[in-house]
Amino acid sequence: MGANRSRKARLYWAAARGMLTGLVLSGVFLAGFLLRGRVPVAADADGNGEAFPLLAQVKELLEANYLRPLPDDRTLEYAAVRGYLAELNDPYTFFIDPPVAQSESDVLAGQYGGIGVQVQRNERGDVVLYPFPDGPAARAGVENGAVLLAVDGVPIPAGERLDVIDRLLRGEVGDGRGVTITIRAPDADETRDLFIEFEVVQVPSVVWRVLAEEESFGYVQVIRFTSRTPDELRTALEEFKSLNIQAIVLDLRGNSGGLLQESVEVASEFLDGGVVFYEVRRSGETATTATPGGAWTVQPLVVLVDAGTASAAELVAGAIRDRERGILIGQRTYGKGSVQLIFRLKDGSSVHITSAEWFTPNRTPLEGNGLEPTISMIPDESGRDVELGEAIRQLRAIVAGQDATAEGDE
Repeated sequence: MGANRSRKARLYWAAARGMLTGLVLSGVFLAGFLLRGRVPVAADADGNGEAFPLLAQVKELLEANYLRPLPDDRTLEYAAVRGYLAELNDPYTFFIDPPVAQSESDVLAGQYGGIGVQVQRNERGDVVLYPFPDGPAARAGVENGAVLLAVDGVPIPAGERLDVIDRLLRGEVGDGRGVTITIRAPDADETRDLFIEFEVVQVPSVVWRVLAEEESFGYVQVIRFTSRTPDELRTALEEFKSLNIQAIVLDLRGNSGGLLQESVEVASEFLDGGVVFYEVRRSGETATTATPGGAWTVQPLVVLVDAGTASAAELVAGAIRDRERGILIGQRTYGKGSVQLIFRLKDGSSVHITSAEWFTPNRTPLEGNGLEPTISMIPDESGRDVELGEAIRQLRAIVAGQDATAEGDE
């Protein structure tokens, strides 16, 4: 019995010495743990605990103990919002800083200060530029597909967000303000620097012309769906009608989307009523229909698409295909079939929130799938527009078939 008590005592004191040694060696860490337990949880106006008490605790601990200067509260708040949204694993639900949010609003309104380019990534991950016709970048000699390497001498970081890069290419107009870009021509090694002054850029959402290859055919390209797009398209169609144009090529290549309602108005010019797309939300399903009485609802139509055709542009192309109003020529589209609501926040920033999913009239899901063209084509390596050439051939066959039918009816 005594031996057992003596053994237990020795074990007890050995354990106590170990604990004391641990406290001495790791006192700072244990002190931090104890302090964390004593950080009060702030209450909201209703007397309830904060929605994010751990975040408040960490912030208070940083303010009290962090070695180096902390970012300002707004920067930390933005970081917290981005982290929160990142946990949703949805690339289309994201936060935008105030300057970029304003820039986005300007683009959708069809006007902003900058060098006049569309910023995209190619299959290799390079940042590439597509200058607007007659804009500052185009006049300075920037080619379609030029690779952007640096802005004002600062290399573009790998993986940088396109909205951030786009913001670097915009700014206030006047007093010689502008930007120096370092670019490389497509599929070339030589680089060059260009200084381009900022100008008020009128974003041409729609461009059109009579095709030189077939003067009875019109060509209309919708670059992006902005607030001006429906009116610009109607102007183009009215001009085509005045010139007795027989058929149209609608080019949606590289169109990344834009405003939803405006895309429905565009579809309405080609569809005489009926479903444009179905929208599925948590609350159920709704159908969005075209407005009857469009300007080009029976005349021959071919649509050009590619991997850059996305979002609202896919809705228009999908409706035209499913409703058998025209055929699609080109490459499989991007496959963005989700709806984002844009909310402006108190400080001028904004948040995009995925709220629904789109389906074509035949209930084909777009998200992650895209649209398979009626006629699939591989882009020509020499840069020739083989898709447009095929569209012209298809329209000639359609028009010839209509003419033959009309002669037979006579």
